[in-house]
This record gives sequence, structure tokens and C-alpha cells, in this order.
Amino acid sequence: MKKDYIDIQDFTAEELKTLIELTGIVKKASKERALSDLLYKASLAMIFEEPSTRTRVSFEVAMTQLGGHAIYMKPGEIHLGARETIGDTAQVLSRMCDGIEARLLKHKDMVELVKYASVPVISGLTDYQHPAQSLCDIFTIYENTRKIKGVNLTFIGDSTENFNSLLFISSKLGLNFYMASPKKYQPKETILNEALKNAKESGSKIVITEDPKEAVSHADFVYTDLWWWVGQEDEVEERRAAFMPKYQVNEKLMKLASPHAKFMHCLPASRNTEVTDNVIDSEQSIVFDEAENRLHTEMALLVAFIGKTLKARGKDKENIYDKEIDRVMEKLS
Repeated sequence: MKKDYIDIQDFTAEELKTLIELTGIVKKASKERALSDLLYKASLAMIFEEPSTRTRVSFEVAMTQLGGHAIYMKPGEIHLGARETIGDTAQVLSRMCDGIEARLLKHKDMVELVKYASVPVISGLTDYQHPAQSLCDIFTIYENTRKIKGVNLTFIGDSTENFNSLLFISSKLGLNFYMASPKKYQPKETILNEALKNAKESGSKIVITEDPKEAVSHADFVYTDLWWWVGQEDEVEERRAAFMPKYQVNEKLMKLASPHAKFMHCLPASRNTEVTDNVIDSEQSIVFDEAENRLHTEMALLVAFIGKTLKARGKDKENIYDKEIDRVMEKLS
């Protein structure tokens, strides 16, 4: 398996299934307060070029639950790519920490970070993908259905970075993926072609349409996301006009899906914009289960990518050096 987790396309279907299985185990252990200190005394550097709620909290709490420690570096707090090259930052953090989590504006900067980091790097989002979120989403779907292959997932809205990773992981694992969006906001040809290659191997069905009614008619899960994000502030009115009201997920649209269909959103949500209150707060909504599962997904990713690189660090190992430490400390008394 790859050293770093920044791109769904880097992983096989079996590797992704294993990460989903691991997520289920660590969630159960955490709920029972039976989770061992699998990352005992490990440190995670957390780089954020933009604000975050779920990504920051999930990684920080995950490190604590696993017996480690997380260091949050807020936007503008370090010299990433400004007064210091990304490569230099990566090498410094690799000398001091056991892993790096990064939420960066540009995916090319994430690739540069990985190039120079000698410790695992886990993506917390770039302008290309949000692979931690998509793994969480599929785990949440599995929790609700006890299956993955053949599940019908409908995405209504813009082809965001979150959409990209969700399309990739769905097409790798054999989910049938339907998207409804205005033509201008449908996925780039390069993204779609990659997903179609995945689908050819997995048997996944991919349908891109401008008709949300057609897309939801197949849905076991209906998913939406924000219609605009950081850097798109100047496009707000244009985007609102393109999506509203046709692509808003409301009660009327949800009634066209399967009676058992669940509603998903990665959050944050612009309530009564891309989704109405009476959908996101309904019994069909699993958005807060999904949000909680970010914690359990992050624990699984940290164990899978950082845990395997750590040398034994149990308390017995510390005892080897106790006498030597005591001897030197006596000189300071």
C-alpha cells in the first residue's frame, strides 16, 4: 500500500475495503472504550491553509484516543511555500513528527509535500479531492446497508473536490453513481474518464444528467454539497441562479427516491440553499452519523498509515532507559 493517503486513485478496491473494515473495528473499540494506545506518544503535524471544523476536530481527537498528540497549525501560522519552501517544511516536520495531515488549497502543493516528507502524509482536502471524507461516506453507507457493491448513490450539485473523490471511490467499489447538475458544473472530462476506467473493472454504473428527478429515482442515498466554496465568492449569484430551485434537495425531490433512501451531506451545509431544513433534519437524514464517522475514519487512517511506521514504543521499552536517565538527572540535582 502507498505511504501516503492523498488520492483515492492510488489505491485498489481491496485496499479501500480493508480501510473500511478497519474503520468499523476502531469505531466499535472506541465506543466500548477498549481502544488501545496504538499511536502511543506519536505526534501528528496538522497543516491548515483554510479553516475547518470536522477535519481538524476528527484528526485531533483521533490522535488523542490513540495515545498520541496533534499539533494544529492554523492558516497563515507557518511559512508553507512563502518564506520557506514546501520541501523544507516537509523535511523539518518529518524530523519532529510521525505523520502530517494537511488541508491545502492546491493539490500540486500536496504532491510537493509528499515528495519531501519522509513520514506519511494524509490529505484533509485539496482543490482536487477530499479522500478522507469519501472513505467516511462509503463507510456510512455500509453501516446502513451492510453492503457496498450495487448500492445506488445519487449526487445532486456541483462537481466539487469532494464529488471527485466520491466518484472515484464509488466507481472503484462498484456503487452505481448518478449525478445531476447543470452542464457547466458537471465533472471535467479527465475526471470522468478516470472514473469510467474504474467502473469498467468494478461493474459500477455512472450516469451524468441535468435532470435531478431522473437521478434520484434510482437512489438508495441522496447526497449534496455546497454550491460554492473558498475562492468562488465572485460566482455566488451566478451559481445560485444556475442551481436554484431545480437542484435543491427538498421534500418534493426526496419523495421521488426509494422510500428507504437516506440523505447525506459532508457539511457544512447552507441550509435552505442546496438542502432544506425539512430534509436535513428529517428521519431520512444521516448527516450527523456521517459527521461522527469522520472521527472513526480518521482513526483508521492514522493507524493504517502512521501506526505501521512506528517502532515499538510500549512502556516496557521506556524502562530500558530509566536507569540511564536517572543517572544523568542526578548530575542536575
